[in-house]
Amino acid sequence: MSDLQKLIVLIGPTAVGKTDLSIYLAKLFNGEIISGDSMQIYKEMDIGTAKISIEEMKGVPHHLIDIKEPEDSFSVAEFQQLVRSKIAEIHKRNAIPMIVGGTGLYIQSVIYDYQFSDDVGNDEFRKMLEMRAKTEGNMALYNEFMAIDPISAEKIHPNNIRRVIRALEIFHCTGKTASDYHQMQKPHLLYNVALVGLTMEREKLYNRINRRVDIMMEKGLMEEVKKLYDANLRDVQSIQAIGYKELYAYFDGEITLDEAVERLKQNSRNYAKRQLTWFRNKMDVTWFDMTEASERSKKIKEISNFIAGKLQVKIE
Repeated sequence: MSDLQKLIVLIGPTAVGKTDLSIYLAKLFNGEIISGDSMQIYKEMDIGTAKISIEEMKGVPHHLIDIKEPEDSFSVAEFQQLVRSKIAEIHKRNAIPMIVGGTGLYIQSVIYDYQFSDDVGNDEFRKMLEMRAKTEGNMALYNEFMAIDPISAEKIHPNNIRRVIRALEIFHCTGKTASDYHQMQKPHLLYNVALVGLTMEREKLYNRINRRVDIMMEKGLMEEVKKLYDANLRDVQSIQAIGYKELYAYFDGEITLDEAVERLKQNSRNYAKRQLTWFRNKMDVTWFDMTEASERSKKIKEISNFIAGKLQVKIE
């Protein structure tokens, strides 16, 4: 393992406290942070994605934040390529790259030798599906997707029509579903990884999530989303993000503001639960329980020592 490039990965559910700890660890290990969040790549989406501010960065270099316009699409394969390139670039500066985030599949795609089906395609078939989506509606295609690959379909919103069409296109060209591709993968670590996971007693985590949503609303989340809504940004990947789709439903007059906020809290709690399940089932994580605030200093020392030992580096 020693000949592989060193990499710190800090994961955990939303609102568990990754941001503050990541800055501390980056300063400790001469690190540069790469965002492992699939939504912080988008410009103009700061509050809802809990994007770190310049002040909070405290001089630590951050990468893969604000690199896409809200109307742009972004794939796991593109993330994989960009992050691996950043890891190599950071090593050239004799610093240690550190991926911080909560999008499990994105992080997994980087650290393991996963292949993607980006080279498979049929323009004619894709255009036919796009036309069908306009005439028959998104649900018609989503139901076909659900019929051939219910496991993958559960993870994709019916309105994320770009991904639904892509899944159908791959199946049309190869006879294989996204789930089939996933089963074919042989997880093989490409880096010398210190994989740290933060966890927390569920009730406390859920209270933190609820409070975070309240703070987001106080900071102007509604205005942030309204700006995108007024720009007529619809049926794009970014707007499927939690915090945006709920307020869109409010602006569309489907639900009240109180219902939108409650739905946002519920969806955030459900997402945190899914994140933890994914990390525990798919990745070899060393977990640290951050429930007790009084134990925080002790836990941070344990995490620091774990990383130093795993990567065979000195604490600066």
